[in-house]
Amino acid sequence: MSRKIIYHTSKPELLKTPTGITGLDEITEGGLPKGRPTLICGEAGSGKTLFSIEFIVKGATEYNEPGVFVAFEEKAEELTTNVASLGYNLDELVKQKKIRIDHVHIERSEIEETGEYNLDGLFIRLDHAINTIKAKRVVLDTIENLFSGLQNENILRAELRRLFHWLKEKGVTAIITGEKGDGQLTRQGLEEYVSDCVIFLDHRINNQISTRRLRIVKYRGSLHGTNEYPFLIDEEGISVLPVTSLKLSNEVSTERISTGIPTLDDMLGGKGFYRGSSILVSGTAGTGKTSIASYFAKHCCEKGEKCIYFAFEESPQQIVRNMKSIGVNLDPFVKKGLLTFQSSRPTLYGLEMHLVAIYKLIRKIKPTTIILDPITNLITVGSISEIKSVLIRLIDFLQKEQITVMFTALTLNTMVNENTDEGVSSLVDAWLMVRDIEYNGERNRGMYIMKSRGMKHSNQVREFIITDKGLQLVEVFLGPDGVLTGSARVAQKLAEETTEALRQNALNRKDREIERQRQVLQSKISNLRSEFESVQEELNKIYTEEELKKEIQKKNKDKLTSLRKHDSINQSEISKNGK
Repeated sequence: MSRKIIYHTSKPELLKTPTGITGLDEITEGGLPKGRPTLICGEAGSGKTLFSIEFIVKGATEYNEPGVFVAFEEKAEELTTNVASLGYNLDELVKQKKIRIDHVHIERSEIEETGEYNLDGLFIRLDHAINTIKAKRVVLDTIENLFSGLQNENILRAELRRLFHWLKEKGVTAIITGEKGDGQLTRQGLEEYVSDCVIFLDHRINNQISTRRLRIVKYRGSLHGTNEYPFLIDEEGISVLPVTSLKLSNEVSTERISTGIPTLDDMLGGKGFYRGSSILVSGTAGTGKTSIASYFAKHCCEKGEKCIYFAFEESPQQIVRNMKSIGVNLDPFVKKGLLTFQSSRPTLYGLEMHLVAIYKLIRKIKPTTIILDPITNLITVGSISEIKSVLIRLIDFLQKEQITVMFTALTLNTMVNENTDEGVSSLVDAWLMVRDIEYNGERNRGMYIMKSRGMKHSNQVREFIITDKGLQLVEVFLGPDGVLTGSARVAQKLAEETTEALRQNALNRKDREIERQRQVLQSKISNLRSEFESVQEELNKIYTEEELKKEIQKKNKDKLTSLRKHDSINQSEISKNGK
């Protein structure tokens, strides 16, 4: 009987080299393929060189992997100066032998197309640079310059194959940058030769708004994000936001946090919002949306928690000054670092870039609460559907991080219309609406809790009052013409107090009359009791006299009887003696 032998083979795992670029390693699920070349392509100004230099610097400083940067366009001095604004000191890293920068100058007029054209000279220089610092990473920027004067495609293809094969044999993780071509990713069709990983960078302008996006065209042997991802270039380098890969699988909290307004907490069951929830405060202009948001931020900071206030309409100085008029001083929290303002016009970035900036600041500060005031200003840089898409991803991200967010939105009319709230009203956990109530020549504010998921809440309207002492919600009065607010409410309240005073006075008057009647009756009862006692006493006197008389008569009768009996005895004795 033959025995069947089963061989268990483990699935080979693709080794990866982390880039150190914020967000990119998450999208690529670990980084770029280790020991293989990666193509970074895009138009001029899309960020290819910066992407590559950050890959080299982060590898040297964070992962102890020395790197070689070969530039075909910029000189070493120019490259060092250009990236100094990002805080990278290339000269110092070169002195420490952590990186090596090599500039290769190619002059088109000096290139002759002969059958002997090859890259042996480049291989020698690269090999020397790699061996000198024991490099693990290599960048070739921009490789088209090597072949800018060549028209012979056979030579071009042969040397490209040699180059990529040589890089793989050296075992270095390489990045090759290429300019976008017509109808293809690169001018020389490099994507045909780099079959391991291709990343495309895009810099587009829509309605005068700049947006940068990254897309992984292919990544052989590895799962990766397939969407377009926005990325930001600022003073800290490149940040990629992998928001489009988020799923609805977040944990939720049962902890409740106060709104900062006690009377509003009462409308929410006396406890406030859930931590990690999303809140929308909508209303027409001047209804106090920013005041509500500032109260919420102040309360969070008072508990020692951090808060970020993203303002798209007012500067931080304006908000701090204006809030002092209602008794809210935000200055101390700003100075302590608990409250951070990020103020900018929506047109500074595109929608995706705003999302990246928010994501990056949250990662840096790690707040428990953020405020976006107002989201309706974003309509200037995107359509309602685009804004809704961005807000959905932002809410999902914040829920994952258990960060409470409050949005404010400007309602353009008094109709309850989700479009005026940029469609976010159906996405949030709680929705507060503040609207104008005009009556009797006055404009007052009324607050409604349109919804609050997972908790009991009031379904009644409250008058929203803003004074120099703060914010307050008071119960409204219902009159013949509807809800009464402002002076009408005060007048109605005074009228009710007057009516109550008159009623109380009438009751007091009746009480006094009753008291007088009671005292009269008490007096009559007392007199009748006295009369009764007198008659009773007289009757008792007569009864006593009669009893006394009867007793005396009985005694007299007994006495007479006794006397008679005695006289009879005496008479009998006399008779006996006479005989």
